[in-house]
This record gives sequence, C-alpha cells and structure tokens, in this order.
Amino acid sequence: MTKLGDVCLSSAGATVVLATSSDEQYPPENILDGKSETFWTTTGMFPQEFIISFSGLVKINRLMMQSYLVRSLKIEKSISKDPINFEKCAEKELEHSEGQLQTEEFMLSGCQATHLRFIIESGFDHFVSIHRVMADGAMDNISPTV
Repeated sequence: MTKLGDVCLSSAGATVVLATSSDEQYPPENILDGKSETFWTTTGMFPQEFIISFSGLVKINRLMMQSYLVRSLKIEKSISKDPINFEKCAEKELEHSEGQLQTEEFMLSGCQATHLRFIIESGFDHFVSIHRVMADGAMDNISPTV
C-alpha cells in the first residue's frame, strides 16, 4: 500500500469519467483540480451524478466534499475495472448554508474503490455546484476485479 494523501486529484491520476451535465465554462474536471474557487455546475433537474475513477484500487479513510446548494447526496463505490456494480457507501442530507460553501465529511474507514459515484438527488435550488472532492487514501497494488 502506497500512501498518496488526496487520491481525488487529477495530479494523482483521478479522472471524472461521467457527468450528467456539462458547461464548458464549468467542466467536471474542475472537481479534481484541488481548488475551491473552480467548480462543476449542474444544468438543472435532479438527480445529477458524476463518477470519479482512480488509476487503480484505492483505500479511502475520509472523504470531504465542498459544494453549494446540494440537499441530498448518495455516494457509491465500485471495485470493478470498469465503472459498474456500484454499492452504497454513504448517504447524507446536507444543511443549507446561504452564501457559503458546504463542507461535508464522510468517514469511510478503509473503503476500497476503483470508482466513486456521487448522486445528487436534490438541491436547494435548480442548479448546484461541486467545488472539490478530497479523499485521504492510499493506492493499492492489487488489480481491480473485472
């Protein structure tokens, strides 16, 4: 097991392989750039989702997400080579924080994943934004399952 720190950075090999909405000014890749000032925005209607894929199997202890106007969120994980066969690992109703970013922490206690799917089930407005996803974790040397 190799210690990586934040495994949800594009510089650590993480990529957004799916996002249900896209705006060229606010692309989903902004979620992984390590900056709170940049973001991905949805284009209305719910649910919305995005999938982060890692370069291999990672073990995640703590996940943090910075967002704006997200009401209900579900996080699922997959250990498959492709982003399929997801299992629920966290679900949360978020507090409304008028005029400031929501910072939510999820303790995942060694959750192993090759992909994480974030499903935004509802928002406090028609549009929500995801500014950053951070995951304290380590890369595993074991190959993902098929």
